[in-house]
Amino acid sequence: MTRPSIAVIGAGLIGQRHARLVEDQARLAAVVDPAPEAQHLAHELGVPWAPDLAAYLDRHRPDGVIIATPNQLHRDNGLACINAGIPILVEKPIADTTAAAHDLITAAKSAGVPVLVGHHRRHNPIIAAAHSAITAGDLGRIVSVHAQFWLYKPDDYFDTDWRRQAGAGPVFINLIHDIDLLRYLCGEIITVQARQSSATREHNVEDTAVILLEFASGALGTVNVSDTITAPWSWEMTAAENPAYPVTRMDCYRIGGTHGSLSIPDMALWQHSGSRSWWSPIAAQTIFCDEGDPLKRQLDHFCDVIQGAATPLVSGEQGLATLQVIEAIKTAARTGQTVRLPGF
Repeated sequence: MTRPSIAVIGAGLIGQRHARLVEDQARLAAVVDPAPEAQHLAHELGVPWAPDLAAYLDRHRPDGVIIATPNQLHRDNGLACINAGIPILVEKPIADTTAAAHDLITAAKSAGVPVLVGHHRRHNPIIAAAHSAITAGDLGRIVSVHAQFWLYKPDDYFDTDWRRQAGAGPVFINLIHDIDLLRYLCGEIITVQARQSSATREHNVEDTAVILLEFASGALGTVNVSDTITAPWSWEMTAAENPAYPVTRMDCYRIGGTHGSLSIPDMALWQHSGSRSWWSPIAAQTIFCDEGDPLKRQLDHFCDVIQGAATPLVSGEQGLATLQVIEAIKTAARTGQTVRLPGF
């Protein structure tokens, strides 16, 4: 089957990765971005360059579009593609607000256009194996979960002004990935409590946050996030997913159930031998995982969705649900109140 033609909108760091993957795995229709760097990228890859999405869509009709623009442009760019009947893969978060996300989802449903959200970690074989173990009952009933994102972002990371302002910070930029995985592995989150601090970097946005989660199943969770701690416990450093980060081979998630506990991404499943009792010996077995770049797997999946061979693994509704949790965390941290998620 002929691979679909896909345009990439936005040529920042993630947009460049998408463009190179599309060129390798499918057919790159164009790079759309007004920046000179985007024009250079298009020239390097030997594909058309366009500075404006609306003008490009007036004259061209790719089979799909990957939207890797700044968050506040996701809604308008997504609506332009949906109105043209073109399936989209929109980078996380689906939009900068839940209201904007609702606009995208409503338009896509009305037009019958597929929307995928770029929570690419769900395509990681590690997460697929963890989800299978939990679904199979290897952990029993999930009781509690802990997720940790500790690393140190260098000072020059914050030379870009928006990274020091409200709307940035590790909760919105980084933790959204982890929250999406916790929802996928442990079910829907119904309430959150949170505290945040900017005491270390003294920016206008948090550098550290501690969060309590309540799941619909009755399980409870704790999440600890900071971008100003020298430490090895983050998905970035433990999963070996992105070669830009050093690999520590530690874990960053721990999921505990009545029959066993699983650490991720090292995939150690701890269970008692014989009776389930603290008196019985306990040991770990490592769950085998296939290898594979989740961004490549996500692109393969997008191609299948474009061609009608699959439905989105991470739909617009899923992207909205994760964004709602992040907004609830920010509200809880700001107000000091417990925040209940919509619908619960």
